[in-house]
Amino acid sequence: GRKLNFTIDNGRIHNVSLGQGQEAVAERALEVAATQGHWVILQNIHLVARWLGTLEKMVEQYSLGSHTDYRVFMSAEPAPSPEAHIIPQGLLENAIKITSEPPTGMYANLHKALDLFTQDTLEMCSKEIEFKCVLFALCYFHAVVAERRKFGAQGWNRPYPFNNGDLTISINVLYNYLEANPKVPWDDLRYLFGEIMYGGHITDDWDRRLCQTYLSEYVRVEMLEGEVYLAPGFLIPPSLDYKGYHEYIDDNLPPESPYLYGLHPNAEIGFLTVTSDRLFRTVLEMQPKESDAGGGSGKSSSMAYSFQVKSVLDEILERLPEPFNMVEIVAKAVDKTPYVIVAFQECERMNILTHEIRRSLKELDLGLKGELTITSDMEELANALFYDNVPESWTRYAYPSLLSLGAWYADLLLRMRELEVWTTDFVLPATVWLAGFFNPQSFLTAIMQSMARKNEWPLDKVCLSVEVTKKNREDITAPPREGSYVHGLFMEGARWDIPSGVIADARLKELTPMMPVIFIRAIPVDRTDTKNVYECPVYKTRMRGPTYVWTFNLKTKEKAAKWILAAVALLLQI
Repeated sequence: GRKLNFTIDNGRIHNVSLGQGQEAVAERALEVAATQGHWVILQNIHLVARWLGTLEKMVEQYSLGSHTDYRVFMSAEPAPSPEAHIIPQGLLENAIKITSEPPTGMYANLHKALDLFTQDTLEMCSKEIEFKCVLFALCYFHAVVAERRKFGAQGWNRPYPFNNGDLTISINVLYNYLEANPKVPWDDLRYLFGEIMYGGHITDDWDRRLCQTYLSEYVRVEMLEGEVYLAPGFLIPPSLDYKGYHEYIDDNLPPESPYLYGLHPNAEIGFLTVTSDRLFRTVLEMQPKESDAGGGSGKSSSMAYSFQVKSVLDEILERLPEPFNMVEIVAKAVDKTPYVIVAFQECERMNILTHEIRRSLKELDLGLKGELTITSDMEELANALFYDNVPESWTRYAYPSLLSLGAWYADLLLRMRELEVWTTDFVLPATVWLAGFFNPQSFLTAIMQSMARKNEWPLDKVCLSVEVTKKNREDITAPPREGSYVHGLFMEGARWDIPSGVIADARLKELTPMMPVIFIRAIPVDRTDTKNVYECPVYKTRMRGPTYVWTFNLKTKEKAAKWILAAVALLLQI
């Protein structure tokens, strides 16, 4: 624009940032620009969905008979899903479209972060060496937090909109703090970057811990001696000029791998597997269920669809056990111990789920026979059965799970069998399948309650002690005197080394190795061992985030920071 003498100062560019009440301003700008040959920049048009129809008409109206220099530029964020597309087709068809793709990979991200600054930026601080060191470390940190998103839940529990503004503001804060203090306030800087600038986006406590750990590894006093590795084989650079930093990245940055982010290579296998699964599932769902091509083939494909749905439906109904008789079960229990209460709650929730499964399938069966009109809910259920997905109407009453319908149903039957065995005489099993509960927290709380009552400890001064045994499920023949043995947990991001009894690096291609039996009991809080332990989150599924269950303290010989960066967690279901 400046080359062609179009600037905001001379009034030949109208820059409108759209939002509430800005529609009238944009309309006036378009009108003036069309007659006088100005340029109009409309930013964030996705924020004014209702006005886009008017915008489309105005653009079309001024496209004829307007000044030859008149131009309109628009910007919008991409929609998160195809259903959320709101920009009118007319605007898209008539526009020259340019997309700004975020950089991919550490190499591109690090160069892009450094590109936000100039040689003047590097020279502006009186404590030049300290400033340059922390600036480069922050550029690396920014590239890591932005690119870590690609690893899904193993990267961050929830996705966050980290942006370039976070980095530039952090550098301004760094400059102000270095100028105002005689010594470098390391703790203050880490707190400002990790809790406010970047931490302001973060809503999950485990993600906040990850962010703080990155900063405590990257931004510390040892970096001034050049002794800090930002990644294996990538030392913090010495004091260089702007061009020198770019060349240092070109020459010294190791090849792209999960190691650059503190993750294990298995994390890449996991996210590529999920991506390919999603791709194939999308392709499958795009296949026509009914086709009218080739004469009678439409009828036959429709029949094949109905036959497939009917056979799955019949199989599920045939294997579905009868609901638990709550009156009998309650009458059987003499002592209403915390464990017995957990069993009651689990049976009630299982009854609600199996009732919904039975009701919806019988309704769909009548619909397929033509005795009932097929509703949209029945159609969604039929599609789910056809594509081997768990129907949404069932997940509403179920537990979090990422399994396909066949595996999910087999898992459901196992859970029911465990409950049947437990409610026969209410004797705690030798080892409890923790993943078999709708609400695993209730069982873990029951362990604390029963031991607190037995030992007359106040419940708020009690916590769980976790001891990983060297035994498998088959080796356990009787429950412990107090507490409980639990099995069926998996570790993601690392593995448990049974001989040494500590967390160890995962083996390649072993994504979620199984844990041995774990002995859980309650102890007073003041007896907790906090030395050489990693506070490991336990989640119900690989989705992590909202499926959090508890925190288990696991023994480690290495620094806990290593396992935090590797996103090591225990999962109840894989």
